[in-house]
Amino acid sequence: MRGSGSDVLAKIVAIFLIVMAVLGIFGKLRMPGARRLAEKKCPRCGRYRIGKGPCGCGEKKG
Repeated sequence: MRGSGSDVLAKIVAIFLIVMAVLGIFGKLRMPGARRLAEKKCPRCGRYRIGKGPCGCGEKKG
């Protein structure tokens, strides 16, 4: 006996949610580039610096 359409749809949704949860767990364990992003922040105001110039708040890149 074949499954009904809603039964198959429920299985597809459940598998999708499980896969998304597993990807979320692995993403939290190791986020690539997190250290590099932290180094790009201005130590004075906390904003991200873009380019090689000083931050807009007046703090020199250091």
